[in-house]
Amino acid sequence: MRTDSFCGGLCEVKLQKAEGDRMLQGKTIILGVTGSIAAYKAANLASLLKKQHADVHVILTKNAMQFIGPVTFETLTGNKCLTDTFDRSHPFEVEHVELAKRADLALVAPATANVMAKLAHGLADDMLTTTMLACDCPRLIAPAMNTRMYENPATRDNELILKKYGWKVIQPAVGHLACGDTGKGKFPEESLIVGHVLNEIAFAKDMAGLRVLVTAGPTIEPIDPVRFLSNHSSGKMGYAIAHVCRMRGAEVTLVSGRTSLDAPVGVTVVPVDSAQEMFEAVTGRAGQQDMIIKAAAVADYRPAVVADEKVKKSDDELNIELERTQDILAWLGAHKGERQILCGFAMETEHMVEHAQEKLERKNLDLIAANNVKVAGAGFGTDTNVVTLIGAQGVQELALMSKEDVAVKLTDELLKIRAERISK
Repeated sequence: MRTDSFCGGLCEVKLQKAEGDRMLQGKTIILGVTGSIAAYKAANLASLLKKQHADVHVILTKNAMQFIGPVTFETLTGNKCLTDTFDRSHPFEVEHVELAKRADLALVAPATANVMAKLAHGLADDMLTTTMLACDCPRLIAPAMNTRMYENPATRDNELILKKYGWKVIQPAVGHLACGDTGKGKFPEESLIVGHVLNEIAFAKDMAGLRVLVTAGPTIEPIDPVRFLSNHSSGKMGYAIAHVCRMRGAEVTLVSGRTSLDAPVGVTVVPVDSAQEMFEAVTGRAGQQDMIIKAAAVADYRPAVVADEKVKKSDDELNIELERTQDILAWLGAHKGERQILCGFAMETEHMVEHAQEKLERKNLDLIAANNVKVAGAGFGTDTNVVTLIGAQGVQELALMSKEDVAVKLTDELLKIRAERISK
């Protein structure tokens, strides 16, 4: 239990069970592993999918077993690893057909040129290819092979055929290959592949067709070529929002200050430094957006004069004259489209709800997410947040939860507001 001034009394905040790492719960995934030297990396991929609570069923080709054995995958997934089309140690049903029926997604990673050719032309001569031919769920494939093999015209044609038949191809990375060559053909990072899986099946596509702009991270305002003014924002909240919007099917643009975070898969990132750069990047794109979510921590002030050379230390006090930056959120509120949804954030240290409600009205917002940086688990740099959503519908206090879960709750509310707006 704790007492917070913005609660108006005694507030009990319960740590909700984090769902950010359970986005594939209830989903069945077939992971096909072929005879690429990168086959051993599929073990980590299977583990990452399992950590998202997916039900993972691995199919190994005969050549894949030259690199990694079935026991590894059985230990990681808790499911029997399938290798033989005619294995009679499973139930009476035709295994490859039954598994294909249950699958929410099929993934071949790594995929050799040989298996790509088979799948492109409908050949089914082993457990993997027969199962994939029976699948009508979303299908992903991650090629991994020698650069010359990947760039061979036959492989290029097969990739095009796979795309024509509905396969989504995760492009191989460029780098140093096991054979000693350097070029395109390297197995993509496992976390990137998981990102593609999440985009396909983690959520219903209830934001499909929507264009969403999200801002994230800090801005920096230079004092001289060496120093600048900034804040402690990590960008985690904005990146989580962009990620969830993309998983829900939106076309997402993320205008981001400097962070150490990887861009969410499938999101267009526009990097900026200063508040003025963010103002220009956001206002230049605002008119094309259905929804704008301003989660960035933008500097309110900047040095009025930026020194051309490093300011030298002296015994005298240094005074820096500051001037206001342009208010991005106020500009957006003043220029908001008739059906456009605008959401802001308010980070406070006292009287949180009152200050946030005033900001909501003054800047013509549809929703504002407020938090108190003095509350444990909220604020900059954490993986969790404690947020209160404030809008015309009232005040909704959320418990302590992961920032990705906050993003889900936030976008749920924004979709409700949009539905009401459209129905009028």
